[in-house]
Amino acid sequence: MAMESSTVDPCGATELLRDALTRAGIVLPSLGADYGSTLGLVNLGRVHPNVAVRLAFRLDKGHDA
Repeated sequence: MAMESSTVDPCGATELLRDALTRAGIVLPSLGADYGSTLGLVNLGRVHPNVAVRLAFRLDKGHDA
């Protein structure tokens, strides 16, 4: 699903991503809209290495489906 960056609300995008990650059993504690950015970015934050590995595995698994 391609969307123009100017049409996507960072708060809404954050919630969509948080919900998808929750369904995958992954929590990014510092996930949130970057309110300091004029670009409307989503801050994924810092994660423990095992979370990064689980996220990569889930992304690859979804890609292969």
